[in-house]
Amino acid sequence: MAKIKPSIPKGTRDFSPLEMERRNYIFDTIKGVFRKFGYSEIQTPSFEHLTTLTGKYGDEGDQLIFKILNSGEFLSKLTKGQLTTVDSKTLIPFISERALRYDLTVPFARYVVMHQNDITLPFKRFQIQPVWRADRPQRGRYREFYQCDADVVGSDSLLNEAEFIAIYYEVLTSLGLRDFSIKINNRKVLAGIAEVLNQTDRLIPMTVAIDKLDKIGVEGVIRELSSNGFGEEEISQLRRILESSGSVESQLQVLKDTLKTSTIGQKGIDEIEQVLEYVTLLNKDIFKFLELDITLARGLNYYTGTILEVKTNEVQMGSIGGGGRYDDLTGMFGTSGLTGVGISFGADRIYDVLLELGLFPEETSIGTRVLITNFDSATEAYALPLLTKLRTHGVSAELYPSAAKLKKQMTYANAKNIPFVVLIGEDEMRAGIYTLKNMIDGSQVQVSEADLFKLI
Repeated sequence: MAKIKPSIPKGTRDFSPLEMERRNYIFDTIKGVFRKFGYSEIQTPSFEHLTTLTGKYGDEGDQLIFKILNSGEFLSKLTKGQLTTVDSKTLIPFISERALRYDLTVPFARYVVMHQNDITLPFKRFQIQPVWRADRPQRGRYREFYQCDADVVGSDSLLNEAEFIAIYYEVLTSLGLRDFSIKINNRKVLAGIAEVLNQTDRLIPMTVAIDKLDKIGVEGVIRELSSNGFGEEEISQLRRILESSGSVESQLQVLKDTLKTSTIGQKGIDEIEQVLEYVTLLNKDIFKFLELDITLARGLNYYTGTILEVKTNEVQMGSIGGGGRYDDLTGMFGTSGLTGVGISFGADRIYDVLLELGLFPEETSIGTRVLITNFDSATEAYALPLLTKLRTHGVSAELYPSAAKLKKQMTYANAKNIPFVVLIGEDEMRAGIYTLKNMIDGSQVQVSEADLFKLI
């Protein structure tokens, strides 16, 4: 039997100890800021009922949901016609009842509805877990990746949106990023644009096309709109909006001029201005990174108000965060009247950005700080009490697991980037001391136990 070469599915990755140290540095930074702003952590299952997820992300999003085949002899329950069909969409309801979660927001909405009698409103939660999308793998885009979400439900105050902008600012600056854009728009503005174009019934195709602007350019967006029934006059008006640029004030003026006949559009402008006023009161420094982007659409059907997106300008990368308000989401699960707003950090993309820019601190690469050598049973017995004391004092330490030559043990320490090695031989045991070797500068010194702890 031929041996199968081990591999992992495309769009997934293994993580080494060093990579995990760096990833946890990102997660811990984000968690710390979330908690500072009053958010508490929850977790939800890796997979949900397929009916929970479908219909929440638009047709394109639904196609990217990883479906899970039913257990047991599910094929025996199908008719001959179903078994021979080539239309997978009609077959899915009969062979798949569950799916891997596509994001963390829809499962959160489901959580809120199921636990509404146990939570206090407004409910502020954060969640850091993996999600899965059947997308085409490429740089910065994976099929399995982590999202770091924060959401608040039960409050319609636009202060929540402003605080999310402040969270983005604090996390990214804490991670060392200095050139990034926090983009803001409002779904009501997009609805107003569709209204003045007399294309209200085509709002979703319009936002889906606009959301691809960075990928396919203005001409590509125009072609997609044309194929969805937009006429030349409507496309010409929309093109002027898509190609507008300038300061926040000038962009707002473009919107006010364009949407003066649209009530919903004017409401969207008012909401943007209110959010910007809150940001000014929270921290004026944020405005250096804040950008009003009229073309920002984020093609997820559940957004109803503010929409946000974050991009770094230091590395060629897609968005590293995004979110918005979704007033109607919990209504899909039978509980209406609960407004919500949330954001997400793309931790995997942030990792790639920090790695390329060399922004990971050196200490994140350190796991074990002290290795104690092991030459025989006597040195092993002498070392074990010290090992326990080091760990009791919060020092990450290990004893080489079996007697071995010094060269082998030092090679092990170097491979793991262990900064200190405690050498124990007959002389050390006789004198009741230790030899401490600094693996960074090569120096070594004989010390007492008390001095050993001081030096480490």
